[in-house]
Amino acid sequence: MIVELLLWSSISIILMAGCYNTGLFLLSRRRAPRRNGPRKERLYIFLLACLNEEQVLAESLARITELPAGNFLALVIDDASDDRTSEIALAAGDRVRLHRRELPDARRGKGAALNDGVRYLTESGLLAGHDPDDVILCVVDADGRLDAHVVQSVDPFFDDPRTGATQICVRMYNRGKGLLARLQDMEFVVYGDVFQSARRFIGSVGMGGNGQFMRLSALNTLGPGGPWSDSLTEDLDLGVRLIAKGWNTQHCTSASVSQQAVLDVKRLIRQRSRWFQGHLQSAGLVPLILREVPTNRAALDLLYHLSSPVLILLTSLLPLSFLVAVGGTVLASVETGRALVSPMWLLGPYLLSFMAAYAYGLVYAKRERELGLVRSVLVAHVFVIYGYIWFAAGWMGLWRMVTGKRTWLKTART
Repeated sequence: MIVELLLWSSISIILMAGCYNTGLFLLSRRRAPRRNGPRKERLYIFLLACLNEEQVLAESLARITELPAGNFLALVIDDASDDRTSEIALAAGDRVRLHRRELPDARRGKGAALNDGVRYLTESGLLAGHDPDDVILCVVDADGRLDAHVVQSVDPFFDDPRTGATQICVRMYNRGKGLLARLQDMEFVVYGDVFQSARRFIGSVGMGGNGQFMRLSALNTLGPGGPWSDSLTEDLDLGVRLIAKGWNTQHCTSASVSQQAVLDVKRLIRQRSRWFQGHLQSAGLVPLILREVPTNRAALDLLYHLSSPVLILLTSLLPLSFLVAVGGTVLASVETGRALVSPMWLLGPYLLSFMAAYAYGLVYAKRERELGLVRSVLVAHVFVIYGYIWFAAGWMGLWRMVTGKRTWLKTART
């Protein structure tokens, strides 16, 4: 009885998620309006919060300093690194500034480092003479490699004075280094081209930790304590709080930031457990959403998004309950001496599990044309199974939260 209850509960959750995902897929196929208007000269500042990033920082800064844009600079926030991070920043040219944080104030999380970076910009005089409406801050991970045309692609979104932030696409620059890297690339492509693209029309576009562009005047409305929270997913919190303040958040599909995929399953689960724990922490945003988010559809979508950790944990019971049900059927077949399972009986679980793979493969093939549609669909089937890592990461993240562990689980670079 318990197994059957778990099985049908999990199936119900999957069907509900399937309907939601199908709706977003159809909505994401709509064309966003073209953005044309008078150009303004804006100051772009790229913020890189760094903790021992000597292996990847130089390439990222080289990409930024070579951008074909007029008014910009990069601020490296060295969060008490004990490697060559500061040395690399100092050698990167006059477009790069360095702000060193020292212990014991340093190493308190990415949000704290970014808040201190904004404070430094204000107190250093680098923003003197600039209207906060025309200062755009961009968070870039130390391994982030921006497209050369990123400023030209993002800038039109800020012609609308109601736009507080714009998120660009995220890719994996080492996606050719094996199946695990390819699956992470597909994960971010699907999330950006389906979910984020659809949320443009709902008013609930989320911010990512890499490639998020924000108007300084919008950040200034989030309170004196600093724009970023101490959550492990400070980017998620930031996006929700901007929407609650009445700002529009946008998604730019024509530019990307590429980052390094994790090539080891154990490290990948460790990284995702931090994200999962941060989502659990963000449950505290629910009252804010109910009270302040201006439109019902945006509020409902944000609430569904914040409920995803609970849905993942419940859905993780489906494989176990399914295996128990199959085992019971096999035993019954042995006892009765006749097969109680027909090939058609397997069609339902296949359709329930893998129908999304065809949509994901179609979306990915448009980004990776050299891979082709057939191969993309095949990879998408593996991608569905790859999604099971969230089950392990989810229970690990829940355990960390229950046991009070809140440290910044930094992803190691290679």
